[in-house]
Amino acid sequence: MRVGLNVEQLFHSAPGGIGRYTARLATLLTTLEPADEVTAFAAAHPPASVRRVMATYGLARPALLGLPRPVLYDLWHLAGAPSLTTLSRRLRGLDVVHAPSGAVPPRGRAALVVTLHDAGFIEHPETFTRRGRRFHAQGMKAAVERADRIITVSRAAAVEVARHTGLDDSRLRVVPHGADQIEVSPDDVERVRRTFAIGARPYVFCVSTQEPRKNLRLLVAGFGRAVERHGLPHLLVLVGARGWLHEEIADMPGATSLGDRIRVLGRVADADLFPLYRGAALFALPTRHEGFGLPVLEAMGQGTPVLCSDVPPLVELVGEAGELVPHDEELWAGAIARLLDDRDRREALSAAGLRRARELTWDRCVRATRAVYQEAIASRA
Repeated sequence: MRVGLNVEQLFHSAPGGIGRYTARLATLLTTLEPADEVTAFAAAHPPASVRRVMATYGLARPALLGLPRPVLYDLWHLAGAPSLTTLSRRLRGLDVVHAPSGAVPPRGRAALVVTLHDAGFIEHPETFTRRGRRFHAQGMKAAVERADRIITVSRAAAVEVARHTGLDDSRLRVVPHGADQIEVSPDDVERVRRTFAIGARPYVFCVSTQEPRKNLRLLVAGFGRAVERHGLPHLLVLVGARGWLHEEIADMPGATSLGDRIRVLGRVADADLFPLYRGAALFALPTRHEGFGLPVLEAMGQGTPVLCSDVPPLVELVGEAGELVPHDEELWAGAIARLLDDRDRREALSAAGLRRARELTWDRCVRATRAVYQEAIASRA
């Protein structure tokens, strides 16, 4: 099978969960099926950016399409051109093209698969820029019109996408993400504690792009209340790149009183990320909306107890393996304090989370995605 894969997400300053998903597809498809051939493609980028992405994600050189991202995507969505085969000879003779986000190329001879992660731009438009809303609306419309199969990453996301598009089960397929199975040693945890000046202090951890949809304001405020009322010794450690409509953590309500208890680390390499998960007393994600919730699964995969918001995809993902809390500052403050004071409950959540993470692996995700490719190709026969 010859697969064309859009890896443009890997060039974003905040690749997020979609970036990890894209990278795992790019590297694991041929690992699991050596006879397959994957050709990654992206918009025009400077050579240094291309080398950085190749080195970071272990990719072969992608086919570059000669146009900057905004121009390319607007042409695709509004004009339905130019075709991939026009833009690069390397993309001729493909069996299937996969757009793992809402950037949807024109329909060509190859089957087309698109992943729609959610409809957050409709559900929470205030958390997106004007251009972001327009891009996602155009991408969703193009996916509905062009794709042979559309992947969503949770049943909740499938319901949401269907509600806003009218799609039915004939083209929608649910393929959940996976968690990296990475062993972390006590030495690894001690190393990241030194690297990021955490020392021996316990900490609450969050991995999230810094944008309004992730609701970090609620976490900062809730953690601040818990510290004030219960004298907690913990730090709040935040990892993630700045996203659109970014707000400085230091400017959020309650942040000033916490002082250096808040550590904002930005993006970190996987070699540091997974030990940070493992070393945390609690992982917390108060997101207002998700398609899947990959950091939650990664935290569970490291045996870290999880506290997260009760949005439908996280209810589906976590089940009984985490604490689910509505978007209320008082409830979050209480849940943080209660869990940090209850070692037995944290240990129970840790064990349940590990069991849940073993059910969802990237190998499983990639194999299921490949099956969707085969289905899409067969639909063109």
